[in-house]
Amino acid sequence: MFENTLLLVIAIIVVALLFHPRLRQSRDWRAMVTPLASIIGSGFLVAAPLLAHAVSDWALAAMVGIVLVAYGIGDVIRYNIRYAEPLLAQASGPNFMFVVERFSSLVLGLAYVISVAFYLRLLASFVLSGMEMESEFLANIITTAILIFIALMGLWRGLGGLESLEKIAVNIKLAIIAALLVGLAWFDIGWLAQVDSEISYRPVEDWLYSLQLLAGILLIIQGFETSRYLGAEYDAERRIRTMRYAQLLSGLIYLLFIGLSLPLLGDFHDQRDETAIIALSAVVASILPAMLIVAAVMSQFSAAVADTAGSGGLLSEFSRRRLTPGFGYAVVAVVAIVLVWSASIFEIITIASRAFALYYLLQCVVALIASRGRGHLIQRIGFIVIASLLLLVVVFAIPDGK
Repeated sequence: MFENTLLLVIAIIVVALLFHPRLRQSRDWRAMVTPLASIIGSGFLVAAPLLAHAVSDWALAAMVGIVLVAYGIGDVIRYNIRYAEPLLAQASGPNFMFVVERFSSLVLGLAYVISVAFYLRLLASFVLSGMEMESEFLANIITTAILIFIALMGLWRGLGGLESLEKIAVNIKLAIIAALLVGLAWFDIGWLAQVDSEISYRPVEDWLYSLQLLAGILLIIQGFETSRYLGAEYDAERRIRTMRYAQLLSGLIYLLFIGLSLPLLGDFHDQRDETAIIALSAVVASILPAMLIVAAVMSQFSAAVADTAGSGGLLSEFSRRRLTPGFGYAVVAVVAIVLVWSASIFEIITIASRAFALYYLLQCVVALIASRGRGHLIQRIGFIVIASLLLLVVVFAIPDGK
């Protein structure tokens, strides 16, 4: 009972702080919240069970590697904000840069389409979990219904009304995550007092297979690239600074979450359940499952709306406005529905990870072109290393559960 009260109070305090006028009016916070919300969105909910199955007790080490790779990719995007964007805006860069940038925008639009399918399929799973039901067919029906609703709203009135829910959902989600971290820390203090409180660190049987699984969950740290497309609202320096802050804070949150979860991950080595975090949180405090279901539903819906808007807009732009954004939303919905009915959620995660990896790879190419003649040798070497890692993800990533 005490744990439930404590966690509820913490969530309320964090929500109050996040809705404080001074924070809401901060331009840095507003520029930071978009990438932050994306990075610790859906991936946060599936990170623990996926990492536990992929690398067993080495989940924290794997998360450190993923966070470092993500930060390196973020440096590529930040470089492009500073150096590539001016060339693209002034049409003064090499023609090949424009071709690669245009193709990368199309890939990003398609990646967002896939992620929409993932977000809403995960939302449906959490809704059914809250009702203590488990049915892939019902989950697909719920996902399809929401996709049709979003598409119709986009065609009829645009997505502006639905997007207004995004900021509220983000604040509630961050508050619940804060409560979850405190709850895990409280649980760990009690666990450490036990005589047999140790983590076995069992050896990974097949590291190559595990690395392929890790490559297939790149999606869990995706989202920081959104700063690249906020140029209409924020200058380059603010976007670079706030994207870095968002990556550092989200990285810390992920590492705390996985690190604090280690005593509980032993039960998830053989599980491939996308809602396994519900069972994990129930061990910590009885109120957490309900809180996480609320966070999941709100964050998944808002993320799906945001990515539908983004992908619809990008598809419209790529077609040189031959497709209206409204028609683009309909295309997004149709493709997402096909994905939901033809692939498991773990396969969708891997497809999305490959798509985002391809986008980031193309951004590495843009950075390499923009760096020519600037003498940035260390950065160029870094771009090549990151591009090589991303190419491996595109080629070798496999879905969990195979």
